[in-house]
Amino acid sequence: MSHPAAPLPRSSDIVAAHDRWLAQAGWPQELPASEGADLWSWVQANHRFNSLLWAEEDLARRQAVPDAEIAANKRAIDRFNQARNDATERVDELLLLALGLVDEASARLDAPRSTVAGGARLNSETAGSMIDRLSILALKVSAMGEQTRRADVDQAHRDAAAVKLERLRQQREDLASCFDALLADAMAGLAYFKVYRQFKMYNDPRFNPALVRERAAS
Repeated sequence: MSHPAAPLPRSSDIVAAHDRWLAQAGWPQELPASEGADLWSWVQANHRFNSLLWAEEDLARRQAVPDAEIAANKRAIDRFNQARNDATERVDELLLLALGLVDEASARLDAPRSTVAGGARLNSETAGSMIDRLSILALKVSAMGEQTRRADVDQAHRDAAAVKLERLRQQREDLASCFDALLADAMAGLAYFKVYRQFKMYNDPRFNPALVRERAAS
């Protein structure tokens, strides 16, 4: 089993980074990740796009605004969701390269060539998707924490939010533990994961039937 080519992230570092970025003034500004960025830059990009997506999802539920504003929110949601998935895939590529579990020349292809030794089990969820879920849980923890501090609601609301907040923290701890276990098993040759391309057809004018018809009609 080859040693990882780069230090692998620990879940505690990822969770701390997610919370730290959320606490930064001006977060989340929309900054695209560069193609040559390192693993942590893509982890940050994934978290940024999840944060932008979260804000747009709230705005899209408004009732007292013109329909055009909701349409703009929905288009932004599609854009940020695509960027979030692209960043997740890039995280998986870089983690697999660091673990020595994928052929470097094929890492960016639709089906990267695995270099996994025989006998390792395939994990259905990827490490990148776990990081993506940790990002979403960080947003949930932050938002639910705000509910526990609201002054415009009664104590019953704050108490109910506190119970939910504790459950969310436990969910994040459980997922973080599973992430560390997966990477440890992958390093030991006991487990592996793959890059799963999302192929978001609705965002691709070549594959979305409604967009194909619209383009043909024009």
